[in-house]
Amino acid sequence: MSEISSYEAGTPSWVDVASPDIDASVAFYGDLFEWRASEGGDPEETGGYRLFEQDGKAVAGIGPIQTEGQPPAWTTYISVEDVDATTEKVKAAGGSVLSEPMDVMTAGRMAVLADPGGAVFAIWQAREHIGAGLVNEPVSLTWNELRSRDPEGSKRFYADVFGWNAMPFEQMPGYTIWTLGGTEPGNGKGGMIDMAAVDIPAEVPPHWDVAFAVDDADATAAKCTDLGGIVAMGPMDSPVGRMAMLQDLNGATFTVIKLVPQEDAPQA
Repeated sequence: MSEISSYEAGTPSWVDVASPDIDASVAFYGDLFEWRASEGGDPEETGGYRLFEQDGKAVAGIGPIQTEGQPPAWTTYISVEDVDATTEKVKAAGGSVLSEPMDVMTAGRMAVLADPGGAVFAIWQAREHIGAGLVNEPVSLTWNELRSRDPEGSKRFYADVFGWNAMPFEQMPGYTIWTLGGTEPGNGKGGMIDMAAVDIPAEVPPHWDVAFAVDDADATAAKCTDLGGIVAMGPMDSPVGRMAMLQDLNGATFTVIKLVPQEDAPQA
């Protein structure tokens, strides 16, 4: 198992989904991924935030819609050493602050931000909660991907804020691998796709996508439909595995992927 005890700063470390109906969403993901949901603490303090667990490890979170007009969506959290300092970097690089830095009880400190293109993400300064305790195993988080309409601008922004390098992935035209601390493929922390290169409809705004590993992308897509969700794209083959883009019963999108074996995976 890929159990995690800490995250290097600049690494996506957590994901959660905002839902207008937490009980319905808990049932959906519980049936889809066989996740168990536990309370993240005193409901009066957490506002109803809950943790999804797999094999006793926290793998994702779920919370209520916070503001009027907020869409149901998955959010990527990036680990940082200092939330306040990183928030200032985001401002200086042309991003915006949607939720100012705040403590989350004793779990950690966070802020919700957006890059210059409008893609929303969060940053996390861990205390008691490090982030996902299990990754890259079915059915846990395996990848975080920015979908950008200004790839060059995105490269500058994320380099300034997190020190990421942008490496082209030759097997997928228009795709970039984010690396940290070097340019070797093993340093990959996430990816970016040029939305224009893959003809994503103009009405779809830039955003961060989350991907969960599965044993069978086709079966998971079929189960999503049975549970009231939607298959937005796929299932389809890619250089890194067979994948599908899904929507839960509230419209929050996410990706599932049956990864190719590591020894067969293409290199950036």
